[in-house]
Amino acid sequence: MELFTPEFGLVFWMFVAFLCLYFILAKWAWPFIIKSMEERADKIDKGVAYYQEAEARLNNAKAEADKLLAEARNEQADILREAAKMRNELIEKARGDASVEAKKVTDAAQVSIEQARKESEKQLRLEVGELALQIAEKVIRRNISNDDAQKALVDQYLREVETNN
Repeated sequence: MELFTPEFGLVFWMFVAFLCLYFILAKWAWPFIIKSMEERADKIDKGVAYYQEAEARLNNAKAEADKLLAEARNEQADILREAAKMRNELIEKARGDASVEAKKVTDAAQVSIEQARKESEKQLRLEVGELALQIAEKVIRRNISNDDAQKALVDQYLREVETNN
């Protein structure tokens, strides 16, 4: 069992080597390792903070996008309502204009009909007057075939004219 039992000299020199190695590592290696680990921890903390900030920005951006989308939908609805209102106003205006135009056409047609009626009445009166004159002429020619009858008729007309004036 000698192999497993260390001697005092071996343990002493191992302890001295360990202390030398410990002091060398403590002086140069551990500060570098600790500094590297702290930098790594800071980098991880910064990464976590950046992630949280990015997540907050993303949530804000989503909320802002939702808000803008809602505003856009409201604006779209307003525009559609305004367009429907304008369409109805245009239809009503067109109906009013058509009604006014129809009234003008109807009035013009009535005036034209009235003028045509008056013209027809005038023409009819002229024709009736001409026919009456022709008939009267024929009747008078038959009745006044001699000179005495003509003189009596002319005297009678002259008396009527004098009494009318």
